[in-house]
Amino acid sequence: MATEIQQFFRDHGISEVEAIIPDMAGIARGKIMPAEKFAEDEGMRLPESIFLQTVTGDYPPDTSAAMSPAEIDIVLKADPKTVRVVPWAAEPTAQVIHDCFYSDGRPVMMAPRHLLRHVLDLYAQRGWEAVIAPELEFYLIEPNIDADYQLKPPVGRSGRAEPGRQSYSIAAVNEFDPLFDDIYAFCEAQDIEIDTLIHEDGPAQMEINLLHGEPLDLADQAFLFKRTAREAALRHKMYATFMAKPHAKEPGSAMHIHQSIIDKKTRKNIFSNPDGTPSALFFSHIAGLQRYIPAAMSLFCSNVNSYRRMTRYLSAPINVQWGYDNRTAGLRVPMSAPEARRIENRVGGADANPYIAIAASLACGYLGMTEGLKPTEPVTGSAHDMPYSLPRSLDEALARLRDCEPLLQILGEPFVAAYTIVKQAEHEVFLQVISSWEREHLLLNV
Repeated sequence: MATEIQQFFRDHGISEVEAIIPDMAGIARGKIMPAEKFAEDEGMRLPESIFLQTVTGDYPPDTSAAMSPAEIDIVLKADPKTVRVVPWAAEPTAQVIHDCFYSDGRPVMMAPRHLLRHVLDLYAQRGWEAVIAPELEFYLIEPNIDADYQLKPPVGRSGRAEPGRQSYSIAAVNEFDPLFDDIYAFCEAQDIEIDTLIHEDGPAQMEINLLHGEPLDLADQAFLFKRTAREAALRHKMYATFMAKPHAKEPGSAMHIHQSIIDKKTRKNIFSNPDGTPSALFFSHIAGLQRYIPAAMSLFCSNVNSYRRMTRYLSAPINVQWGYDNRTAGLRVPMSAPEARRIENRVGGADANPYIAIAASLACGYLGMTEGLKPTEPVTGSAHDMPYSLPRSLDEALARLRDCEPLLQILGEPFVAAYTIVKQAEHEVFLQVISSWEREHLLLNV
């Protein structure tokens, strides 16, 4: 009897398969093979070190704290729920996201997809289910093949590039209608459920909102959407970038995470009392985010560039204040009916690995609920006028993560060790680069 995946291949005439996993940076890695060679039952193998490769393609000098010195293989097992067509492929191609295990059946705990499964299991043990809705911002830019040149917005169908900010402009979105037609078609083919598309603050900056749902499924959709947007943009001779701060004097790109919790038995939102008022668990969830986001910052802002986005008065939050319908705060409670009461975590960058960022956000809220924490009073004015309370660099953020015992307990030492090894290595390589600012202002002046 054909498996669910094999039946999908037959139904869609699939001749080629991309077996993929998200690595620490959220990059799709894996193997491509003919459909008849797809090893679904016995699994496929990759080196364990795949999760310790940096975004530059290098490996940290010392990985002994995170993996075996023998560089053993891990086994990839397909998740049947994730099989989708690859709509831009020349041949009928499917993609399948995999989970990772050791040969004795143990899960690879440093794998980002396993991290999210683990946090969701903690919720399930309490009788809770999380509901997530990510919002992803990204820039369209003119092709850039020389990293020393600044990025520029692309030319739209009018023959002109955007001269300035066009927040919520329909006409500015229409400039790229052919591209968005492809993005919508590609997303529909992959069951990526887009809710809305808007033009954000920056020139040719867009935002896609995904429909709310089960966190692992939404992380899969966000992971696939990034790849989809980049592929569609290339078809139209432009780039789509999820870099957190691609333009020096423009707003950065965020991944906002809307989150709420439902009771598994009653299917009711536990953030609301029966009379519709906010519950004690709702306030404790906020308090957990307030207390632990600063220590988890490297999981939301995962690259050296991520911290350039956290600039006062340029849309991004600079602290973990919270408020009702307050977009200046790091934590916003949108206006909603009691059954839809949720918290929007606005800290994360669009460059974050969606599995890791969603897991971290839920972990912070979970700690608040299980520890019975109390939040500060909600902010009614501008939180941008209040002091910074978030780390200002990747190095500082990694140090705070390593020093936070509750987060180490909930995320697991194997994941935190691997993540910090990778990110510290990236930071060290970045420090070797001398910027144009340094040459401009220090060369002859100091």
